[in-house]
Amino acid sequence: MMRLYIVRHGETQWNAESRAQGSMNVQLTENGINQARSLANRIQHYPIDVIYSSDLDRAYETAKIIGKKINLEVNILNELREMSFGKWEGLTMAEIQQKYRDHYIVWRSTPHQAKIPDGEKLLDVQTRSLKAVRQLLKRHKDQNILIVSHGVTIKSMILGLMDIELSNFYKIKQDNACLNIIEFREYGPVIVTLNDTAHLENIA
Repeated sequence: MMRLYIVRHGETQWNAESRAQGSMNVQLTENGINQARSLANRIQHYPIDVIYSSDLDRAYETAKIIGKKINLEVNILNELREMSFGKWEGLTMAEIQQKYRDHYIVWRSTPHQAKIPDGEKLLDVQTRSLKAVRQLLKRHKDQNILIVSHGVTIKSMILGLMDIELSNFYKIKQDNACLNIIEFREYGPVIVTLNDTAHLENIA
């Protein structure tokens, strides 16, 4: 049975500060590195055949830590990168609410309809990431694939794979260094694990 393992990158300083990262390149914190190591220790017990990662450093570094643990090279796939938040990038959530109040209200209430200034639309993120994942599923048929990506991208990807409306975006949570597992059975994809962070319980 084919499995897709989807992982969100470890913590960055901007995660800790509640800043919009989007397409900006922000490094892992020491805590984020430790999260990735704990995740790698868990993932070594799963039969992973191939690893793909977003090109952004926080995802790629997380993927490399995992890859080193399970002796696999990391393949970069730009389509797995985070949603571009345009003019919001680098701003805290409080700053966004203050400077872009109307846009923020739409983003929080009907995210699938949001048009963030100079940013991507959520549907575009879902479209590019889903296309990439479906190509990987064809390319690595009967293999288990590990993907390292980002919160918004992963949530939109999972909703698409499960044929769930994008309007349900906020009904899924993705913590740093979480693990999601989707099995592809005869009758279609099944979520086995969602936003699992049990491996992080012993991290201070």
